[in-house]
Amino acid sequence: MTATATATAGPQATIVPHTPPLPEARPETLGLSRPRLQAMSDAFKREIDKGTVPGITVLVARGGQVGWFEALGKQSPAAAAPMARDSIFRIFSMTKPIVSVGVMALVEDGHLLLSDAVAKFIPEFASQQVGIVKDGKLELVPPARPMTVQDLLRHTSGLTYEHQGDGPVHKLYQESRVRSRKITNAEHAALVASFPLVCQPGAEFNYSRSTDILGRIIEVVSGQSLGAFLTERVLAPLQMAETGFSTSEANAGRLAEPFAADPWTGDKVALFNMLEQPAMESGGGGLVSTTMDYARFCLMLRNGGTLDGNRIIGRKTLELMASDHLGPHVQINGTLLSPGHGFGLGFAVRREAGIAPFPGSVGQYFWSGIAGTFFWIDPKEDLFAVFMSQGPGQRDYTRTLVRDLVYAAVE
Repeated sequence: MTATATATAGPQATIVPHTPPLPEARPETLGLSRPRLQAMSDAFKREIDKGTVPGITVLVARGGQVGWFEALGKQSPAAAAPMARDSIFRIFSMTKPIVSVGVMALVEDGHLLLSDAVAKFIPEFASQQVGIVKDGKLELVPPARPMTVQDLLRHTSGLTYEHQGDGPVHKLYQESRVRSRKITNAEHAALVASFPLVCQPGAEFNYSRSTDILGRIIEVVSGQSLGAFLTERVLAPLQMAETGFSTSEANAGRLAEPFAADPWTGDKVALFNMLEQPAMESGGGGLVSTTMDYARFCLMLRNGGTLDGNRIIGRKTLELMASDHLGPHVQINGTLLSPGHGFGLGFAVRREAGIAPFPGSVGQYFWSGIAGTFFWIDPKEDLFAVFMSQGPGQRDYTRTLVRDLVYAAVE
C-alpha cells in the first residue's frame, strides 16, 4: 500500500500495490467530442504557460468508461518532473464525501441514526451553547434543539471554520489549536465542543469542521481509528491503494506541489507535508490521493454504491445523500454554494438548471478541495469528472473553467 493508512483491511478486501485503472474508450464512442476535449487541454496548457498553476490532471468518464485522462504541466514548480497520471495530491475537503459515505455505512449497519444527537457519541457537545452577538458583545444562549448527525453531514450544525468569518466565535477558533495536526481527533472534538455555536442547529448552512466531528463519531462507534475504518470499509474494497492521511517516503518523487507564492496575490502558500503522519486524521480535509483513486470512488457513486462486486453503500442511501437537505428555509451563509444549489449529506447538489454561472444538470452532486481539487457526478448525463491541481488561490477559477470545458464536449 503506497499511501496511508493506519489501517488493516477487512477479510473481504484486497489491497493491491497500485490502483487498478478504470476501463477506457475512445471519447466519440461515449458521446464526447474529441476536438472539444482537446480544446480543454489546450486551454489548460495556456493557463500553465501563463503561470496560473504548475500543472493539472483531468479525467472525464461517461457511461462508466474513461474517455479522457491527461496530465499537463509540472508536478512541482521546484522540480523538472512532469505532472503524471499517478501524481499524489492533497485533496483537502474532497475527504468529506469519503467520510460521509463511511458515516452512512454505519447508519446502514444500525449503529446510529441521522437524528441522533451528536452528544450521544461525544458527551462534550451536551453543554455547548449558541453565541449571539449583541452590541458588539458575545452572549450565550441554550440551543433550541440538539445538534444531530444529519446537521453535521449537511453543515447546519452551528459549527464553523476559522476562515469563514471574523466574528467573536471565529476568533475563538483562530486563537486555538484547532488547526494543529498534532492533536488527536478526540482532542480536536473536545476543543470544538468548547466553542459556542455561530447559530442555532438547523437554522443555517455554515461550512465548518462538522465532518471532522463525524470522523470522531466514526472512531467512537467503530472502535477503530478513522484511517483504519475508512480503509476497511471504503478504500480497500474500492482498491484505492494510494489514498490515506499520509504517503510513504518512497513516494517523495510523486508529490504535486503549489507555487511557493500565489501567482495572483504574491501571498505565501503553505500546505501540509504529505509525508508526515498526523496525529489528527482530519475527516474534513486530511486525505491525500491520486486522480485514479478518486475516479474509482466516483465510479462507485455513479454505479449506485458498488464497484467490482463490492457494495460500499446502498442505492437508496446514496439517493438520500445526493438529495438537497437544506430546502427553502435554511439560510445559506458564505459563497461556497453557487446560486441554484443546495447541500446534501456530504455533497453540494444542483437544484436548478439555470441561475448558476456554469453548466450542469439538476441532480448533479460534487465537492472540491481548498488546494484546487474538484470532482462531480452528473447522473442525468451519466458523466463524472475528476480534476486535480495544487493551486489554492486559483481554485474557483479552475473549477469553473473545467466545468465549462467538459460540458462543451458533451454531445
